[in-house]
Amino acid sequence: MRHVWRWFGPIDKVTIADARQAGAQGIVTALHHVPNGVVWTPAEIARRQHEVATLPGGAPSGLAWDVVESLPVSEAIKTQTGAFRDHFAAYRTSLEHLAAAGIEVVCYNFMPVLDWTRTDLAWRVAHGGTTMRFDLVAFAAFDIHILQRPGAAESFDAAVVAAAADRFASLTEAARDTLARSVSAGLPGSAEHWSLDGLRTQLAHYAAVDADRLRRNLVDFLAEVVPTAERLGVRLCCHPDDPPFPLLGLPRVMSTLADYEAVLSAVDSPANGVTLCTGSLGARPDNDLPGMIDRLGPRIHFLHLRNVARESAGTPCSFHEAEHLDGDTDMVAVIAAVLREEARRTRQGRADAQIPMRPDHGQDILDDLARGAQPGYPAIGRLKGLAELRGVERALR
Repeated sequence: MRHVWRWFGPIDKVTIADARQAGAQGIVTALHHVPNGVVWTPAEIARRQHEVATLPGGAPSGLAWDVVESLPVSEAIKTQTGAFRDHFAAYRTSLEHLAAAGIEVVCYNFMPVLDWTRTDLAWRVAHGGTTMRFDLVAFAAFDIHILQRPGAAESFDAAVVAAAADRFASLTEAARDTLARSVSAGLPGSAEHWSLDGLRTQLAHYAAVDADRLRRNLVDFLAEVVPTAERLGVRLCCHPDDPPFPLLGLPRVMSTLADYEAVLSAVDSPANGVTLCTGSLGARPDNDLPGMIDRLGPRIHFLHLRNVARESAGTPCSFHEAEHLDGDTDMVAVIAAVLREEARRTRQGRADAQIPMRPDHGQDILDDLARGAQPGYPAIGRLKGLAELRGVERALR
């Protein structure tokens, strides 16, 4: 595996120097400030490459921009409304510019409205650090009583609805505001953030979009952009839903092996691939992650290795971000499956035999607790995770 590190640009409180000291071999970043649907220009791409390649003092970092995460897919494309055809063209042009800059791996997701969803961005764990958490009851309290989405109570079983009412009644006004901000938080530096009214407006755009329609729209998007990516030698890779079950009445279409196989077969190209995220997929007990790597292996272009601990049975469930070698995912078995796939690629002479992997998320520990970095992206917590993953890889080799 090639060990890469996510960086959110100059706003990131974890610097390029920190990434280099942590042992990163490359950087994963994006032009988060560019609005969705707008072309990424050669000048903006070159500026970000220079920022990656330069330490804060001006010396060379020795690192390069290896993976784009993400080149966003607009809500217009997901719903096929408004200027979605213009956004197809802009996406193709951005791919042209990225390929010209030498960047070959582009991650994206097709999650409606919210990129990822947590109810607590700094939940205290037993050792005194903090982590991100998704509490199903807290989320139901938000959906039913704060957002007041019509029909929200019908999305949860009766026990969760009752518990959500009690939870909402127990929250102070400040705690309710914190919950709302946590659920609707966008990625650091992102051009899109939703107020409650903005979120309600976005949900209304999906009134006629069920899972079948959303999947067709994803296939249509891929049919528009994959031929360009294939011609350019760019590998597109779709990140799974996070969490991998429906929320806010919105459909989810990239949550299981069957979801991925349907989309990969619909647009059958080596440029149409997978971002295999063990944390997102691991929140479902029915996802066999080593088995998914074996089945999807040739089309896996990017790896996110993290672990979650499920707190309740079934799907949907509550869960929190665990340490990388704990939680409910057998990370040793996952890495063994990745190494098998890399060995197959090496035997086949593939140029992409080494798969880029980043230690995804991490618990805030030690100096992280005072740093105030992006939720889920601490310096020391990720360094610890990368060291553990690297140790497993070295031992297996």
